[in-house]
Amino acid sequence: MPLSEILAPDAVIGALRVNSKKQALQELSERAAKVSGLSAREIFDSLLQRERLGSTGVGDGIAIPHGKMAKCGRIFGIFARLERPIDYEALDGLPVDLLFLLIAPENAGADHLKALALIARALRESGRAAKLRKTRDPAALFSLLTEEQTSHAA
Repeated sequence: MPLSEILAPDAVIGALRVNSKKQALQELSERAAKVSGLSAREIFDSLLQRERLGSTGVGDGIAIPHGKMAKCGRIFGIFARLERPIDYEALDGLPVDLLFLLIAPENAGADHLKALALIARALRESGRAAKLRKTRDPAALFSLLTEEQTSHAA
């Protein structure tokens, strides 16, 4: 599954201005609601429920907040590059400035996990995060995110 099946061009935010993790999740929930037709409040509640289990800040300035929802018809994502890093209670203690929200149907099972792994690999691919941090243009960010991943050879 390529990232282009999860992420639409209008689901990319180039320079999101937020001051906290909660505010970031609220803003991402609002954009997700516009893209999906789901309730922003229900998306936000789903994300908070997941965060209570442990931070989705995976390290290196990257967070992958995610949730499952009964009313969700398909897996989709929202990407945001933050204007400035925020404290996200990440596993490595570093502030976060790249967020990729993922929402999946409640019964997505393995597909949800595959999508999370795909996002994590894409954001950790050599040099990609640095390129994402250098641009604010949503179209350029979308292109960087959805370009085919290179092989794992160094």
